[in-house]
Amino acid sequence: MAYRSLHQDQVARIHVHDAADGTDTVIFEDPDVLLEAPNWSLDGRALLLNGNGVLWSLAPEAGSSPATITHDGLPDINNDHVLDPDGESIYLSAADGHIYRAALSGGPVTKITPDDGLKHYLHGVSPDSKRLAYVQMSAQGVPGVLMIIPATGGEPTLVDTGAGHIDGPEWSPDGQWLYLNSEHWATEPGHAQVCRIRESGGTLERLVESGTVDWFPHLSPDGSKAVYIEFPTGTQGHPADLPVNLVVVNTTDWTTPLERISLPGGQGTINVNSWSPDSTRFAYVSYPIGAA
Repeated sequence: MAYRSLHQDQVARIHVHDAADGTDTVIFEDPDVLLEAPNWSLDGRALLLNGNGVLWSLAPEAGSSPATITHDGLPDINNDHVLDPDGESIYLSAADGHIYRAALSGGPVTKITPDDGLKHYLHGVSPDSKRLAYVQMSAQGVPGVLMIIPATGGEPTLVDTGAGHIDGPEWSPDGQWLYLNSEHWATEPGHAQVCRIRESGGTLERLVESGTVDWFPHLSPDGSKAVYIEFPTGTQGHPADLPVNLVVVNTTDWTTPLERISLPGGQGTINVNSWSPDSTRFAYVSYPIGAA
């Protein structure tokens, strides 16, 4: 089994959070399937999540129930999946270390990444749908490096981010920047910070200087706000089952949080961009155990 599962007495809670007034609604709770990493569909009618190695669709309203989307020839998927801006397709990272393109309606899939013996973890699709940004890792693991590949497949290109493991690269809505987290400034293992870099390379621009371990910056479609996940000081990687915070900021001032949401989570909570298409809400997953 390549996918994660819930612990005893643990549930996966799918939240929809209003970024304007702070209203937080649990729309679904699953005691059986460890659902992860919601994307919000372009038409606003569905959240797309992974669980038990497959893709699920869930309407973003309380009382909804998820349904599986069946794809032919797709290995078990993980929580690195991103929608194509065309609104009809999705790119998925799978347990075999490759990235696949699939229709949201289901059916056959197309493998995008080369058979180079490396692992490929998708995080971004360019606004013009032409390129993918992913983290490339060897079989031995970190450090990961930032790669760009044509969305139809082909030869990948390295974007030099300097020393330090990186993760979570995704384009800004205007296509001018790649936002990511990096250990470039770390003085102890695992101390990731949110930053950005031009696709053409250059200097990493650090957006927040903090004592926490900060991952996965996601910009709203209108570019006005962002949310990222804050792990406790000393965390290495982005593990599950920790007390974490989601930090909401205005993109003109990353140093002054608009909101900090505390929850039990980490891995699976917000690995990919989950903003609604109108930039008013975002979705995430918490993983309480027992009465937590």
